[in-house]
Amino acid sequence: MINTESGSGPLVQSPRSPSSQSQYIAVSVLDPAKMGNGVQAYISYKVITRTNFPEYDGPEKIVIRRYSDFVWLRDRLFEKYKGVFIPPVPEKSTVEKFRFSAEFIEMRRKALDVFVNRVASHQELQHSEDLRIFLTVDEQTMERARSQETGIFKKKPADLMQIFKDVQSKVSDVVLGKEKPVEESSPEYEKLKNYVFQLEDHLAEAQKHAYRLVKRHRELGQSLSDFGKAVKLLGECEGNALGKAFSELGAKSEILSVHLQKEAQNLLMNFEEPLKDYVRSVQSIKATIAERANAFRQHCELAEAIKFKEIDMNKLRLTRSDKLYDAEHEYEELKAEGAEAWRRFEKIVKLMNEEIVRFQEQKTVDLGVAFHEFALGQAQLANSIASAWRSLLPKLEACSS
Repeated sequence: MINTESGSGPLVQSPRSPSSQSQYIAVSVLDPAKMGNGVQAYISYKVITRTNFPEYDGPEKIVIRRYSDFVWLRDRLFEKYKGVFIPPVPEKSTVEKFRFSAEFIEMRRKALDVFVNRVASHQELQHSEDLRIFLTVDEQTMERARSQETGIFKKKPADLMQIFKDVQSKVSDVVLGKEKPVEESSPEYEKLKNYVFQLEDHLAEAQKHAYRLVKRHRELGQSLSDFGKAVKLLGECEGNALGKAFSELGAKSEILSVHLQKEAQNLLMNFEEPLKDYVRSVQSIKATIAERANAFRQHCELAEAIKFKEIDMNKLRLTRSDKLYDAEHEYEELKAEGAEAWRRFEKIVKLMNEEIVRFQEQKTVDLGVAFHEFALGQAQLANSIASAWRSLLPKLEACSS
């Protein structure tokens, strides 16, 4: 539940007890269901919104949405809110056999829930008309909204992802010195870029090793399960205390296998996935940096055009040309465009300065929770393993004495 009481930051409340004296909005992405067959198949989600925002005309809205609807919302916000770090959506799976697996569907559902709640909790985004459309209109209206887009919105999600990758690549070229466009060079801007690029590298490295931890737990769990079955069969061949000890060893191994598989799933959902989500978030920040660079470049190009126009006007005055009136009119238009370009750039800078603070605060909370879950899960698993093996030691020692 997101509380947006005036004068305070986002607060978490129980959705069952909203305050009547403050505005709130809570969104849940639930009940994924496969729709259609073959290449036309897709997953739909129930999106439930509870809010007292006046523009929603009622306390609860329930709609059905698909992945492309979430992408539509993300792209609309990116185009309209320059300078704001738009939350990322999860990647589209290109592997058919994984696309409809229970694990992939649940990971995507959870990531989409995080995405839409980040949008709904953002002071700049939560009252956007696009969010209201996404959360309230029926499926047919939503489909028409997607199909009627023009320009950048007309592109397919894959095309838009490529645009963002191209933008990020361009920013990378600038940072690495491969390209020398007109670019601001303030120490604060350089510090921001270096921080973002280093953060992406470190997060990606941590996520890679988190994936290996998940894989290792699963492999160890499967090995223990196989070992347990083999030792239980071995115990059945023995009719004495040794056989009984072997049977118990096999049973404990199978129990620990279940613990390891559960912890692997916990690691995947509550540790690796949050790290992967923040890698996507940093890539979204890089796209915003590119928008800032474009805004500064437009300002510089207009400033240069104004200087050339001033030179042309001086020449026309000297020659008393009848083209001077038109040139002066063009000059005034250029000055107005230049002033507007500078205002756009300054707004992006201001928003980014606010956004980076908000991002770092949220990152501290989210990754703190993720690493706490990791450490807690590992501690509980270690205790389970130690307790299981310790309980077997007296019987095994009795057999060996």
